[in-house]
Amino acid sequence: MASHSLIIGCGDTGVRVAARAVAAGDIVTGVVRSPASAAKVRAVGAHALTLDLDTDALELPACDRLFYFAPPPREGDTDTRMARVLAALHASPAYTVYISTSGVYGDCGDAWVDETRPVNAESERAKRRVDAERQMLDFSPQARVLRAPGIYGPNRLPVARVREATPILNDEDGGWSNRIHIDDLAAIAWLAGTRVLDHNLYNASDGHPTGLGIYYDTLAEMLGVASPPRISWAEAEQRFSAMRLSFLRESRRLSNQRLLDDTGYVLAFADFRDGLAASLKAEPPLD
Repeated sequence: MASHSLIIGCGDTGVRVAARAVAAGDIVTGVVRSPASAAKVRAVGAHALTLDLDTDALELPACDRLFYFAPPPREGDTDTRMARVLAALHASPAYTVYISTSGVYGDCGDAWVDETRPVNAESERAKRRVDAERQMLDFSPQARVLRAPGIYGPNRLPVARVREATPILNDEDGGWSNRIHIDDLAAIAWLAGTRVLDHNLYNASDGHPTGLGIYYDTLAEMLGVASPPRISWAEAEQRFSAMRLSFLRESRRLSNQRLLDDTGYVLAFADFRDGLAASLKAEPPLD
């Protein structure tokens, strides 16, 4: 009898996981909010279930694998959205994977950060993620929590910002930047949902943090345009949104050694330069 994979929040990462699950012979249900997202889920051979996780009555199928990729609500200290979903599921599946954020660590300066470091969420957004992790592990003690940094990939690059010469924070005021290519994240999530692993928490990053400027400069070079101009922190506070500033205030260097040791996974894009090149090649050309 085929296993059933249920993907809550089946967006770009979820569709990639759904395709893997379908290829493995699973029955797959992707929970989405919009008809456009539902069409993408059906395109890879999965069933689409359109629901508003905040307001709709949640009637969810039993599953063998639960992949929870939906973000928390935009307000509050807790993830009420996850609470509703877990209450609707009743029983804990054999495999559970939750994609969280490395923001739960807060600002760590220049320090290397592994999974033994206590959480120290500073933003309200990250505090909701800490609550979501707790809920998930209470519901499913064998759950695998993937703490992901910035996710990049096709159509997930700051191409317009670079082409328009939008300024970025200068290298002196900026901290460390971490990332993961979306194809690697999907592969890691599927692996965590199909194998018994030794730990609950994993940093799902490429393991090669850099300054943010290097990332933007490399993208600019690949696009054949000038590097973005730099501005000071004082000017950034006048020009950038509160959310963007909250990201820039935090710095850390994520170690992915536990992930590599426990899974043996070989990253397709350990070097972000390869990931940028592949992403640009996959993006549709500009009109």
